[in-house]
Amino acid sequence: MNVYDFDNTIYDGESCFDLFKFYMKKDPSLLKLFPTVVKGFARYKKGEISIDEMIAKYVPLVEEKLAKIDYERDTKEFWDKHMHKIKPFYKPIQQEDDLIITASPDFHIEEICKRLGIKNYLTTKVDKEKNKITFACIRHNKIKAFEEIYGNREIENFYTDSPENDGPMMNLAKHAFVVKGNKITQVK
Repeated sequence: MNVYDFDNTIYDGESCFDLFKFYMKKDPSLLKLFPTVVKGFARYKKGEISIDEMIAKYVPLVEEKLAKIDYERDTKEFWDKHMHKIKPFYKPIQQEDDLIITASPDFHIEEICKRLGIKNYLTTKVDKEKNKITFACIRHNKIKAFEEIYGNREIENFYTDSPENDGPMMNLAKHAFVVKGNKITQVK
């Protein structure tokens, strides 16, 4: 099994930021949240705040806006406009049992996986009825999600843009690769 992080790995950029910008065009009131969300994400990436602090402080801001989402229509429209951002390295190495493991939300990832023919994905879970994030698939939670579904199944290759955030997943894999832009470097 090959396992891939999504943002900045298979997808060129942070798809959640692109999704946030997509929704800002539909709802300009989101513009006032953008600096706060970007700052929080940057602080998390730099290790200045923990994942639990990020979730406690910033997730409620996003959850407020989930009620306005048309999950089906919006995700199709988003991927119609952003499909070109899937990096060209992926399709030639794609395998039947590939797994995407990402912090991006399920409603966002389901559509792109369907379009790419990827059957396996672990994501941040959103309760669409209550507009609540019920599970954040980030850092140590990626291991938890993987082991819950796949047990101790061997990961042949793991691809990520962030060894800092995905170190535990890299440790599970026989081989690990870091993706920077279109350059792939084997680190294990």
